[in-house]
Amino acid sequence: MAVVVERFGVYLVSLDPTVGHEISKTRPCVVISPDELNRQLRTVIIAPRTTARHGYPTRVTCRFARKVGEVVLDQLRTVDRARLVKRLGTLDSKAAANILKVVQEMFA
Repeated sequence: MAVVVERFGVYLVSLDPTVGHEISKTRPCVVISPDELNRQLRTVIIAPRTTARHGYPTRVTCRFARKVGEVVLDQLRTVDRARLVKRLGTLDSKAAANILKVVQEMFA
């Protein structure tokens, strides 16, 4: 049975191997790709989540699992579904709206 992946779902994702300054390790990531793509493709677009807070304009602050951190939109990656270790939950609608706003600004 195929894994159902939903936009703004938070998944534990194995990001290694990485190169240079890419965020590494197995860490929570937010699925950014639209559900239409998630239903059709074996890859998903994700943004890592970190508890380090820098306040960069390409990062969205949010609370998830009782921890405040940032969704790192300046490190968007496309990964195979095989890298998704497990589903942790879903971001709230406010965080989702903020992510869409920042992504739109980044690519305008």
